[in-house]
Amino acid sequence: MQTLINSRITRHLFFWLSIFAYFIITSNLVFFRDYKHLFESTVTLMVPQILIAYVVLDLLIPKLLNKNKYGLFIISLLLSLIAVFVGYVILRKYYFDVVYIDTYNELARSYAQVPLIERFVDPNLFFSKIVKFLTPAALLYTYRLYKNQQDILELREQKRLAELSALKNQLNPHFLFNTLNNLYALALERSDKTPEVIERLSAMLDYMLYRCKDNYVPLDKEVALIDNYLALEKIRYGKRVEITFKKGNYTNVKIAPLILLTFIENAFKHGVRQELDTSKIAIELSKKDAFISFSVTNTKPGISRNAVQHEAETLGLVNITKQLNLLYPKAFQLDINDLAESYNVQLNIPAYGL
Repeated sequence: MQTLINSRITRHLFFWLSIFAYFIITSNLVFFRDYKHLFESTVTLMVPQILIAYVVLDLLIPKLLNKNKYGLFIISLLLSLIAVFVGYVILRKYYFDVVYIDTYNELARSYAQVPLIERFVDPNLFFSKIVKFLTPAALLYTYRLYKNQQDILELREQKRLAELSALKNQLNPHFLFNTLNNLYALALERSDKTPEVIERLSAMLDYMLYRCKDNYVPLDKEVALIDNYLALEKIRYGKRVEITFKKGNYTNVKIAPLILLTFIENAFKHGVRQELDTSKIAIELSKKDAFISFSVTNTKPGISRNAVQHEAETLGLVNITKQLNLLYPKAFQLDINDLAESYNVQLNIPAYGL
């Protein structure tokens, strides 16, 4: 039933029935002998409208106009209009002006005596009729343009969601791989901190698998995720890293999930893993007016500094930039500063309310 309702035939049938009903309802019966006269007069006008509509929509536009054959399109349209106009005038002259002339007023009776050839070359009659013949075609074409635009927007939204889902699927395994490596290392050492790691990892997995499927999630949940991640990394690296995380309370703010975490992951990957001495990671998160301001700074390792510079564009950062373009189009500011002794990421995004 839904397919039938959405079919082109059903929609167009409803359209023409509506046009027919409009003519019937708005016609003044004083000018007609009976309902048969009204029905025939309405059909006589609608048949040229239907013919012109489908010649234009299904033949002239796709075959000529859409292929930039503008001159041939105009000529073909004009010839089609002349053809239906000639048929309409002949029918009016030799049928209606004969059968229903007794219902005509004095002016109409006088016009009924006008020769056929004079009607053909009457510009006022021609242009007044072709406007009526073209009006339904124009309405249907406008609807087609609107429907095509809606379909394009729907396809773009589906493409956007598909791209976003694909990016998240790339991001999540990357994060899980790093975190599970941490747990594996602690388990090998039979560390007493293993239960804490399992508990925090369980909380993160629960959040990532079940709590962050929407495009935007509460910011305080993301902060809790970051806290758990930092605690795990602190357990893993111990005194090799100094972590500061300045934050506030955000109970009525939403953010795209896993955006901030990926920048922090990269800070550990490039600032701690290759450092033999103590590394420093400074994270700041605040809400300023209608924006969320996020900053993460990590010191560079004392060795392989050039290699670190070449690794700045990692898969995680590339994915995050794509996500930002999808979720905050033209509404975010991302600055990546590759300094002599440190690497800094500064992100400003809109603060959406719950």
